[in-house]
Amino acid sequence: MATARPACGPISTFSRVQILHLVQSRSRRTIGELCEATGLHQNTVREHLQRLIDGGYVLAETEHRTTRGRPRTLYSAATGAPEASSPIARDKVSAAARRGDLMRRALPSTASDLGREATYQLDALVEHLEESGFEPVIDDGRLTIDLTPCPHAAARPEDRPVLCRVHLSLMQSVLTEAGGPLSADFVRDPALPEECVVQLRDTAA
Repeated sequence: MATARPACGPISTFSRVQILHLVQSRSRRTIGELCEATGLHQNTVREHLQRLIDGGYVLAETEHRTTRGRPRTLYSAATGAPEASSPIARDKVSAAARRGDLMRRALPSTASDLGREATYQLDALVEHLEESGFEPVIDDGRLTIDLTPCPHAAARPEDRPVLCRVHLSLMQSVLTEAGGPLSADFVRDPALPEECVVQLRDTAA
């Protein structure tokens, strides 16, 4: 049986997951709000946010003030929508498509029947998942991504629901950024903690 690789990337620690959950649930969060909600020190929150910004998962903007005082920095999730798109995420999507095209030219048997846009979406999603410590197995016919064994299988049971919701949202953000018919629908209920299968949906079907 394969063993899970160490988790890395945007959900490598539950503190980072908590921060992502907060900015996904409501945009334009302040450092103070995030510290209060997580119980983390300001410096720790800032470090996590910078890593998430560098990865293309969070956006920062300066508050527009009409009163005196120093403008605050506000943090939101990068959803891939035009109004919440990270330039880093856009670069990742473009790079994934180029690498995917190179692979398909070298190995024509790896080409998908899903169409150009959906294929590029999967290119971006697979690279995101590999960057996050997963070993994705794609089933084009069933539109599933098998992430077993999940590198987060050892997480506390009470943390798993939030972790899975946050990562499903991240996957949807990648698909939205890439543009195309595929969406991340849900994570199937696992029989064992290490099992993880994500169901995609073709919105054009």
